[in-house]
Amino acid sequence: MADSATARRSRITPEREAELYEAVLDLLREVGYDALTMDAVAARTRSSKATLYRQWGGKAELVVRAVRHTKPGPVDGIDTGSLRGDLHALVARDDDCTIERNSALMRGVAMAMHNNPDLRREFRDQLIEPEMAEFRRVIQRAVDRGEVRPDCPALDFLLHMMVGGFATRALLDDQPPTRAFLTSYLDAVVLPALGVATP
Repeated sequence: MADSATARRSRITPEREAELYEAVLDLLREVGYDALTMDAVAARTRSSKATLYRQWGGKAELVVRAVRHTKPGPVDGIDTGSLRGDLHALVARDDDCTIERNSALMRGVAMAMHNNPDLRREFRDQLIEPEMAEFRRVIQRAVDRGEVRPDCPALDFLLHMMVGGFATRALLDDQPPTRAFLTSYLDAVVLPALGVATP
């Protein structure tokens, strides 16, 4: 499946692909997933609908690939030598403005996933599963270094804790997540739960 998707996308230059993804994300922020149509994407990007379907197969794949395009790089590419350093570096990859924009975008996509199994499946396949695998490698390095006990019960909930801090900031505090908030959250909640001492 990945090979066929790559073959489909190979006809578009990387620059054009990036333009399309930005237009899709702009539309997603403006109207939400349910109201976003391939017709609207075609009009916004001056593309034919046939080209969009040929390259991405449908709205769900196009939206998820657009979201994935904004990711700054693999999580497991960060290796500072400590788990605290790795998690802080992960938070520091985006500035507050980008974090706020991505947070609003992900809230909208998360709501849409409940009613759209195609979007949920694409999101899991293209984003959640790969990122979970990357996080597991980061955590395994911490276990191998002796920072985290391999039987630590919080290990199974690391991603839940990370997503929870990110997602509930707006809900509980009516404020977007910021680098300062997320860094404090890591030191006060996530790292202690894993048995990692913080200054």
